[in-house]
Amino acid sequence: MILEKKPLITIQSQYHGREGIKNAYDKYLKNGRVVFTTFHQNYSYEDFIEGLRPDSNSNRFKFKAVPGVFKRIVASALEDKNNNYVLIIDEINRANISRVLGELITLLEDDKRWGEENQMMVVLPTSKDVFVVPNNLFIIGTMNTADKSISMIDVALRRRFSFIETLVDLSSINDVALRNVLEKINERLKKDFDDGTDLLVGHAYFINKTENDLDLIMNQSVIPLLYEYYFDKTSKVKALVENSINGTDFEIDGSATGRIRIKKK
Repeated sequence: MILEKKPLITIQSQYHGREGIKNAYDKYLKNGRVVFTTFHQNYSYEDFIEGLRPDSNSNRFKFKAVPGVFKRIVASALEDKNNNYVLIIDEINRANISRVLGELITLLEDDKRWGEENQMMVVLPTSKDVFVVPNNLFIIGTMNTADKSISMIDVALRRRFSFIETLVDLSSINDVALRNVLEKINERLKKDFDDGTDLLVGHAYFINKTENDLDLIMNQSVIPLLYEYYFDKTSKVKALVENSINGTDFEIDGSATGRIRIKKK
């Protein structure tokens, strides 16, 4: 949509489903029009914008300013103004946002982008380069709202991004039995957590699986997650699981020690 400047329905038709879209994404990733990075607790301004690094080409021990992920894609977008560029930041809430973005946070605003009415520039403290953020660069941040660190997101960052919730998509699960299990799980979670949607179990665990995979899905992924939600209260987890697998070929494994498990009848 962003890269090809076309509606989603046109893109889906053009590339014939997810596999075609994934191939197109890989192509853009390879030619640098899409850049993917992941934030974490130790991610820094030097990683994202620029930092001093030892100069391996020098005969003497000295440092030079090396561009980070963001500065490199900005340079590409500025040189190719006819095309859009996308920076994808996974786990955007896991880094210290103020520390990573520094003085550049203002440049993310729509009207402060280079080419817009109130375009702005800054001088980077390390290299002394003049720096702008072009209006053909789009920044997409992803996060899991169940992650407790979401509360740490800077208010200044919240004002500069549009937040789009990705909902559980039952239609993406082909197996009817699995679809019913997930629906029952999330109905109970919504009831127990005041109709909140942050803690719903996602459909990814169930995609391209069949009912025969239910024990693996539940025992290895869903049940451990439920224990976290219910603070290790086995009775609550057991009640939810029993209700959700009712009508399938599986049951609670009474011989299991430790946390509950399910098994085929």
